[in-house]
Amino acid sequence: MTNEDLNRLKDKLIETTSFPSVYMFKFIVPSENRIIALAENLFEENADIHTIESGKGKYTSITAKQVVMNAEEIIEVYKKAGEIKGLIFL
Repeated sequence: MTNEDLNRLKDKLIETTSFPSVYMFKFIVPSENRIIALAENLFEENADIHTIESGKGKYTSITAKQVVMNAEEIIEVYKKAGEIKGLIFL
């Protein structure tokens, strides 16, 4: 995601979401233990994280629900996620 994309997302979140709120993050990553661990570490310890491997085992989808206090917390997760090689935002 570009900074412009993140700014648009932040504006939309501020307009449409009341905080604190439970936010659902969805990513797809290559099915490599290191990359999956990096993606899971984006979230707080008490986040509800589920992973599902694709049929051929090449990719893993990660869904995480986490309580966030404001839009900036969401944007920070997306910024950190953008640094993980091969991660796809959904």
